[in-house]
Amino acid sequence: MTQVKCKIQKGDQVIVTTGKDKGAKGEVTQVLLDQSRVVVQGVNMVKKNQKPSQMGPGGITNVERSIHISNVALIDPKSGKATRTGYKLGKDGSKERIARKSGEKIAAPSYKKSKGKGA
Repeated sequence: MTQVKCKIQKGDQVIVTTGKDKGAKGEVTQVLLDQSRVVVQGVNMVKKNQKPSQMGPGGITNVERSIHISNVALIDPKSGKATRTGYKLGKDGSKERIARKSGEKIAAPSYKKSKGKGA
């Protein structure tokens, strides 16, 4: 499978455009570039049977599964509807993401970076 350019980042607010969760909005929690898929909070929930182990009890748990990146679209900050994404050079030479529908700047996602093992 070929890797596509990804205009969606972790922390973005997206809307599902097709599938069983069509119209659902949520935040991107994970981007899987090699598979062209994203995990959206509260979307594509499935039940998973968990065996009991030393880490915790068993039972049936709800898990979020990934969906293909072509099935989601960024939310326009002005209208709240799905929009395509473009890029524009800022006055200081920085590259900004913009919404194609309204021309509004899409804010960079704000999320806390977790510290790795070495930090």
